[in-house]
Amino acid sequence: MDSVPSSDPLPIVLIRGAGDLGSGVAFRLYHAGYPVIMVDLPTPLLVRRTVSFGSAIFEPGGVYHVEGITSRVIKADSAVWLAMRGGEIPILVDTDGAWRNINTQVVIDARVAKRNIDTTLDDAEFVLALGPGFTVGTDCHAIVETQRGHSLGRVISQGSAIPNTGIPGTIGGKDGQRVLRAPRAGHVKPNAEIGDSLEEGTIIATVEGEPIIAPFSGMLRGLIHESVEVWAGLKVGDLDPRGIREHCFTISDKALAIGGGVLEAVLSRGILPLHKQNRVRDEADAFT
Repeated sequence: MDSVPSSDPLPIVLIRGAGDLGSGVAFRLYHAGYPVIMVDLPTPLLVRRTVSFGSAIFEPGGVYHVEGITSRVIKADSAVWLAMRGGEIPILVDTDGAWRNINTQVVIDARVAKRNIDTTLDDAEFVLALGPGFTVGTDCHAIVETQRGHSLGRVISQGSAIPNTGIPGTIGGKDGQRVLRAPRAGHVKPNAEIGDSLEEGTIIATVEGEPIIAPFSGMLRGLIHESVEVWAGLKVGDLDPRGIREHCFTISDKALAIGGGVLEAVLSRGILPLHKQNRVRDEADAFT
């Protein structure tokens, strides 16, 4: 990956993790006028692929669309240009941390690993994390709560997010049952597509011959890409009991709430969208 040296931080938000939550954050920031770059692995663990900008990584042409916004896999030097241009969201495939060569104002850890893998306060002028596993002042400058409920999307300026409970939030009366997990290590071979309505007992997919069976009737809202190697117990799918097909192809209420919290945190830090920065600078010049 090409490096992009810069002595001054670029007015760009770099998001680590291009899954559904990171994409909800990118969606909010993009519409607010912030240039955004997203970073993920060559085979990201995307479950809700239809609403993840990182799905561009799996496409032959390296391009994907979520709610009218285009994401494109691109090299770092071109990614900066594309982000500043504002038309699309560049996706960087990064395995060695070369994204750190881009001197951005904001870095957001949206990988939701429930622990801090390698995020530091030195990553940017403003470092933000999603969910548990981080402490403000030690790992990052602020956190946005990711647990469903009263505090979802709240900006945390002291301490940490609610600890991981290991139990998914309830949707349509279902919590842990709606999460589909790999019965063994291997690759997921799908028997259904995202957006399909399934009856209880349907074989949704297999992993090396072992079936993943629908525990109740619902709509398949997410399924990991078959090129990704999975391990036993990994979340590989999401079955939605509400049965509303549109929900499979639009960013969730949870992701939008988290995105709203991120937008609040970035604005509260005094980091304005690029067009606002230019306007403020022009108005300031007019009074000098």
